[in-house]
Amino acid sequence: MEKGNEESIQFRNEFSSGIETFKDVSKEQESQNARLLIKAGFINPELAGVYTYTRLGYEVLKNIEDLTREHMSKWGGEILMPSLQPVENWETTNRLEKMSSLFEVRGANEISRKLNSSRYILGPTHEEIVTPLAKRYIKSYRDLPLVLYQIQTKFRNEARPKSGLLRSREFRMKDLYSFHENEENLLEFYEIMKREYMLLFEDLGLAEDTFLTLAEGGDFTKEFSHEFQTLIPQGEDTIYLDRENRIAYNKEIVNRENEERLGVQFDEFEQVSASEVGNIFPLNLKFSDPFGLTYTTKEGTVKPVYMGCYGLGTSRLMGVIAEKFADEKGLVWPEKISPAKFHIVTMSKDREGEVYKLSKKLFDLVGKDALWDRRTNVSVGEKLKDADLIGCPYRIVISPKSIERGGVEVKARTLEKEEYISIEQLINKYGGIRKE
Repeated sequence: MEKGNEESIQFRNEFSSGIETFKDVSKEQESQNARLLIKAGFINPELAGVYTYTRLGYEVLKNIEDLTREHMSKWGGEILMPSLQPVENWETTNRLEKMSSLFEVRGANEISRKLNSSRYILGPTHEEIVTPLAKRYIKSYRDLPLVLYQIQTKFRNEARPKSGLLRSREFRMKDLYSFHENEENLLEFYEIMKREYMLLFEDLGLAEDTFLTLAEGGDFTKEFSHEFQTLIPQGEDTIYLDRENRIAYNKEIVNRENEERLGVQFDEFEQVSASEVGNIFPLNLKFSDPFGLTYTTKEGTVKPVYMGCYGLGTSRLMGVIAEKFADEKGLVWPEKISPAKFHIVTMSKDREGEVYKLSKKLFDLVGKDALWDRRTNVSVGEKLKDADLIGCPYRIVISPKSIERGGVEVKARTLEKEEYISIEQLINKYGGIRKE
């Protein structure tokens, strides 16, 4: 490579800040999470309910999904199933006409256009794929239990996708499926997943305000399903909350019959707004029977496999967290999922001066743990406002004043007071070594 080209590449890498915020957001973006995330440059709207995740947004989404993997990999193996699904599988489960939000696409074969071989479903969920897949591997009791999960893009034809990442037509989701010898084993694992979900929400900073919520089983089960609902003022669901016992009831099941069934008085509970971030279902034999998913017992008899499914909206979680922790200045990200730990603001246009050199030294030390705002075409005030809007846990200002007082000015996003310390003190106190 010629020296001139190499220097050009280095220049772009060094000086492209990747920070771009937007003052004007379309009135069509009604939800707070969409407006904040678009304004701060985390997502870009493409179609109704369809977004591009920018560098910052994708970093947050990846962090959420990496935390999710840490918890799910304790129990199952990760796979990746296709988005395109054969329509025959949906006919087998009798869901082709029942699910109103399906996206159906046609193949390119003109001759067979009217035949099922050229019709496909864009996957909103994956029971129709994972069940016949499991059938290839499950033969006897020795193959059970089997637990598989994936994190994948899903598609649902929402009639009114007006809630930003909370209700999109294209979204990210973790779905885990478990396969068991009997209902008892299924329910044992079901309780394990309840606990694991709450451990994950603890890592995400949501555990205190996220409640296990009884809801309708819908098309999956005659019993109640369980949702995980996080309290947010703009939540699209209403739940009846029993804070003392940390359990809630979705408004959809609030009736006299269920009061008697559950032994509760719904009018004694708080009515609060919340947003669903996960749901789990004991599928039992709903999908095993249509696909003939069975196993051979120790005694040589053939029995059906019991199934459970466990969903978690990873992109929806990003929207919920954006709304829940935001303040009047902008986003406030929990440290484990923030796009960066530090937001470095350089208050100098002189790239040869002490301020710039100290900024680069810090950035080289913390690497991917930092955003570096070295823009020269915006005011100091705008840089500080953008740092608050973007919402990293710590803002680091480097200026002649900070150098005079010891090195750098550090301010936590949720606090008003700043402190002046050296780079070495910063690293020792707050951490921040390069992520590999």
